[in-house]
Amino acid sequence: MEYTEFISKKLAHLPPTGMDKECRVKELFPHQRALVNWSLRRGRSANFSGTGLGKMRMEIAYADAVAHYQKTDVIGLCPLAVAAQIVEEAAKIGLTINHVHDDSEVRPGINITNYDRLHKFDLDRFGGMFGDESGIIKHHDSKTFDLMCQGFARTPFKLLATATPSPNDFTELGTHAEFLGIRSRSEMLAEFFVHDGGETQKWRLKGHARADFWKWVSSWAAMVRNPADLGFDGSMYQLPPLHTYQHTILTQADEGSLFAVEAQTLMERKQARKKSLFVRAAECAKIVNESPEIWLIWCELNSEADELKRLIPDAVEVRGSDKEEIKEKRLLDFAHGKTRVLISKSKIAGWGLNFQICNHMAFVGVTDSFESYYQSVRRSWRFGQHKPVHVHVFSADTEGAVLTNLQRKEKESDVMAAELTAIVSESVRNEVLGVNKESNIYAPDKKIIIPNFLKV
Repeated sequence: MEYTEFISKKLAHLPPTGMDKECRVKELFPHQRALVNWSLRRGRSANFSGTGLGKMRMEIAYADAVAHYQKTDVIGLCPLAVAAQIVEEAAKIGLTINHVHDDSEVRPGINITNYDRLHKFDLDRFGGMFGDESGIIKHHDSKTFDLMCQGFARTPFKLLATATPSPNDFTELGTHAEFLGIRSRSEMLAEFFVHDGGETQKWRLKGHARADFWKWVSSWAAMVRNPADLGFDGSMYQLPPLHTYQHTILTQADEGSLFAVEAQTLMERKQARKKSLFVRAAECAKIVNESPEIWLIWCELNSEADELKRLIPDAVEVRGSDKEEIKEKRLLDFAHGKTRVLISKSKIAGWGLNFQICNHMAFVGVTDSFESYYQSVRRSWRFGQHKPVHVHVFSADTEGAVLTNLQRKEKESDVMAAELTAIVSESVRNEVLGVNKESNIYAPDKKIIIPNFLKV
């Protein structure tokens, strides 16, 4: 094999393995229909549309087309309590999805279950699958990732959907590509990346490979922040204002110290949070109890939740130790407006759920993960929210500028996402819409007549 042929094969796009059929669901916006039809043509793809662009309805339309045209059963995977919301969303457009808990409950057509019940199903029986909030497979060494790769290895139709991953989170892109059967994570790293300095766990995208890498990603993943990225009208996707408020709790200095010392290490920050726990909870409870609005309160520690629940009489908590059916009921009750105040952790209720009913939110315990914070805020600040969203962050002065740090990370993420959009927007439009850039090719068909004075 010639070297040029070898390079061409390595850079070649994976050919579509899907079907030349249109989705049957009529209740879709133009950008949603274009993305669903693209996913059907590809067969195996990832939908990285931004939060609120309608990934849930696109997943349903994709599953419906696969089940109908391929005459096969389809299973969807999602975080806790999201299954019930997907069932409700399907009913709005006249489709039926079976919410199942193990293999004995599977029915012909589309089925939906939680990721943590994956081991209770014979996955070979399904000809199609979709994964909602697929960022759950970010880590290539996780149990869920291994189960999914093994169980769906022979599944011809696969769709993964999550909000646009961070442009520098290459691990997440690698695990998605590997699950879809496009390229293993190790192959992706070997081809496009190098180790960053002396740290073997960090990878850096090769400078000369940057454009080729994102073009390759765009061949199997649609990264869309706004319908305008695909040439559609995105004016209706302008979100209402987001207002954030920092509530800093002053703490007493330790014995022998004149001033309270700001925490430097992660352990010191945890100790500072525990020290200010009761004051933070009291400050939050005072605002919530004086407000008639619906509130969503995030915490990190069980002790924070205990104190908040004690101080806010009508609050309902969703805790990790609760039974699954209790978690689902309480989360859905809040989504339907039956509960005024919900207390939970980001890792429990911060992914996939639609809480547009609420536009007041508080973080009594803030995680260092910007992704977790961002996803939690996006439960309410998303398409369908018509009111300004108010986010209150309560932290001790010894924790440092928590909100400032989160806002800095958000700005950095926005800048990187904007740069990425500029790089891949044309490739995404070409892949999704099947269009090519128009150009005038110079093809001379007449000989040049040279003047006599130029002849020697």
